[in-house]
Amino acid sequence: MANRKLVAGVDSSTQSCKVVIRDANTGELLREGRAPHPDGTEVAPKHWVSALDNAIKDAGGISDISAISIAGQQHGMVALDSSGAVIRDALLWNDTRSADAAEELNIEIGGSVGMANKVGSRLVASFTASKLRWLADHEPNNSKRVAGVALPHDWLSWQLQFNEGEARDFQKLFTDRSEASGTGYFDPTTSTYRREILATALRRDTDIYLPKIIAPASFGGMTPSGIQIAPGAGDNAAAALGIQAEAGDVVVSLGTSGTAFAVSDTATHDPSGEVAGFADATGRYLPLVCTLNAARILDAATKILGKSHSEVSDLALSAAAGANGLTLLPYFEGERTPNRPNATGVFSGMNLNNSNPSDIARAMVEGMLCAMVDAVAALEKLGVDVKRIILIGGASKNPAVSQIAAALFGREVLLPPPGEYVANGAARQAAWALLGSQSAPVWDLGAIEKVKAAPTPQVVEKYRELRDRTESWK
Repeated sequence: MANRKLVAGVDSSTQSCKVVIRDANTGELLREGRAPHPDGTEVAPKHWVSALDNAIKDAGGISDISAISIAGQQHGMVALDSSGAVIRDALLWNDTRSADAAEELNIEIGGSVGMANKVGSRLVASFTASKLRWLADHEPNNSKRVAGVALPHDWLSWQLQFNEGEARDFQKLFTDRSEASGTGYFDPTTSTYRREILATALRRDTDIYLPKIIAPASFGGMTPSGIQIAPGAGDNAAAALGIQAEAGDVVVSLGTSGTAFAVSDTATHDPSGEVAGFADATGRYLPLVCTLNAARILDAATKILGKSHSEVSDLALSAAAGANGLTLLPYFEGERTPNRPNATGVFSGMNLNNSNPSDIARAMVEGMLCAMVDAVAALEKLGVDVKRIILIGGASKNPAVSQIAAALFGREVLLPPPGEYVANGAARQAAWALLGSQSAPVWDLGAIEKVKAAPTPQVVEKYRELRDRTESWK
């Protein structure tokens, strides 16, 4: 098929880099590859380049593609000096050392209401602005060297445009609204940077170079070999594009973090900090709730119980709803929503009756998912119309997760076929730009499973009692 146009989509996530090669018109998956990222909450960005190179090789190369788009983990701070070199290891979204800095910035920029009105969100530790304030206070010499700031996905898109050893030109640094809206110094309603917040964060009024914002279905640059580079997106915005979410859909994604987000035609401004007022990858908005603890709770369950993920699933499904009174507050890595960066996990109600593998497995799955029930409830409080709940992400593949999710949400849960939806969304964006169509191409996602279960509201109530009882444990 000589006229077939191919595109590549990349998901540079916290844990790994995934690459998919798809047909631009049909979305047919032709090949894919992956490579791991280092562990930790701060990473040298050069590792992202190495992982991308290895994932591309694993996917059979990209010499035959016409366009590429990179999606990536949001928020991370890539601080650049005047030559475009990375000043220090990038602080990732899940690095909570900037929690106090976030609170300071909220106060300095008019309080939570003032900050939410300016950027759509009340800042927490994850936002780039919070990390820049931390840098200014704890590494002032590094802070003084900052001449530009990028995020993981747009930094990678920048690197793709140069040969090894070639000087990096700031004029070629670009991004999209979805990624910019996670910085804490970008207004998604006007699509402009709030440079006064950036200056406040760095404690200096200077001309910092920021990636230019380009339109969703456009190209921002080109690789030395002539492959066009689309805007890319934050990971959740790319997932929404990959799952082809429409108004009324709430996507619950269970990866390293847990997120619940909805495509919206109107912006949100939540001073409580529960809902982030992000932009999406199409020109609309993506109100989003993020938790720090999701799939790794299941990883912890395998270690605690000495079982495989499949065995943990079987154990959880063999136990009664509510785990015979055992409840888990899953704040193993602190928490972002609610904002408890220094909190730890709590098992409550343990007794001789429920001190068994089945109830422990059930409690761990329920605890992880109850946090997501809270996330969807926060969206509903802001007027998001929830018509469908779509479950994606690595942990959604666990059979116990979808069954227990349907019970806890008290409604049908849709389970698309397993897939790399962030990378798929990036590929779909590249195809959209390449084909020059009015809207992103519609691809066949395959059969969607509908999962139903008897509602268990009492489990959510018990979880919320524990959540509220430990509110002071921050």
